[in-house]
Amino acid sequence: MIKLDILSDPICPWCYIGKANLDRVLQERPGHPFDIEWHPFQLNPDMPEGGMDRRDYLEAKFGGREGAVKAYAPVVEAAQAAGLDIAFDKIAVTPNTLSAHCMIHWAGLEGRQMAMVAALFHAYFIAGQDIGSRDVLLGLAGDVGLDRGFIERLMDSGADRDEIAARDAHARARGVTGVPTFIIANQHAVPGAQPPELWNRVLDDLERQAAEAPE
Repeated sequence: MIKLDILSDPICPWCYIGKANLDRVLQERPGHPFDIEWHPFQLNPDMPEGGMDRRDYLEAKFGGREGAVKAYAPVVEAAQAAGLDIAFDKIAVTPNTLSAHCMIHWAGLEGRQMAMVAALFHAYFIAGQDIGSRDVLLGLAGDVGLDRGFIERLMDSGADRDEIAARDAHARARGVTGVPTFIIANQHAVPGAQPPELWNRVLDDLERQAAEAPE
């Protein structure tokens, strides 16, 4: 197997688009060699614990309503091309995602990381849920088969929050400035929501290298 590390934030639309494009290719090539692991990267590490009104946040970030609309036009186009119908009108809050990253970490310990990542993206971008909310996160934990009571105790104790924040900071120290960022075999970094064509080329190259390798 070949390690594919993915740095991502569950409120990043480009991360959702990048996942959809990768998923499409992997579904078409079930014998792919990737062993996938998701890693934390907060788009807004200084976001207040309770999050912010999304409209206020975007208008502040992009210099008003027109700037926000202009900035998101290519996102909408790319999402549609990836087969995603993102319900931006349902998203009321831009949350702090540290707790969501903890959920991804805990799900990974139980072999359910892919399911949790998918659930978080769907909850935020399709259902418009606040994935910074304790109740929402506990509901998602149950949905993907985690022990809700155990997860609740972990949340109450503040477990792993410092570790997740440190991993986020480590990624920035290594030069990661945006997500998604895909790291193949701990050697090649591929930034951005890449189209299916790129992933097919990558897998073709890996298959060729495997075939040419001496036995």
